[in-house]
Amino acid sequence: MVETPEHDDESTLIIRCQQQDHEAFGELIDRYAGTMLNVIARMIGNQTDAQDVAQEAFVAAFKAITNFRVDSRFSTWLHRIAVNKAKDYLRSQGRRQEREIFKPKEDDGKDPIMEIADERTPEHGASNKQTAFYLEQAIQKLSPLYREAFVLKHVEGMDYEEMTEILGAGKDVLKMRVYKARIKLSQELDWLKEDV
Repeated sequence: MVETPEHDDESTLIIRCQQQDHEAFGELIDRYAGTMLNVIARMIGNQTDAQDVAQEAFVAAFKAITNFRVDSRFSTWLHRIAVNKAKDYLRSQGRRQEREIFKPKEDDGKDPIMEIADERTPEHGASNKQTAFYLEQAIQKLSPLYREAFVLKHVEGMDYEEMTEILGAGKDVLKMRVYKARIKLSQELDWLKEDV
């Protein structure tokens, strides 16, 4: 594997973190905070709680950083911690079926998770935002196992090998979860086809 300057820089930051360098860890948080928050928010369905869970994930990562092997992918290790913290949160909430659904803010009209940039026409932009809103609702209705697989594959764009490392499930199992998630989402959103 050819080392890139970014990878070398990340390895240096990790080594500094392992020596309890808070500034280096802050730099790593800056790199991964957005994706981590996005994954957690989509898994638990509540932006405010997702920020708290993401913070817990970063604290847990800092405490465990001495166990991290520098030859591994840091992003995979960090995603595993985030997914586990999101699962812990869901268990602590008693696996409620009804979760708070993200809604576009009234003041600026932007959805914090699914902001769609489309400047062709106001109507088209509004339609896309509405579709994104319904998609987000449908994602939240998926079972946690399907949701986490779908989010990692189709939102975060991960390959199945990395997902296997994060979720601890086999590649075939994850493919089936993603497939079933797609079917359930398709069924849930089928009524949108009629409106388009």
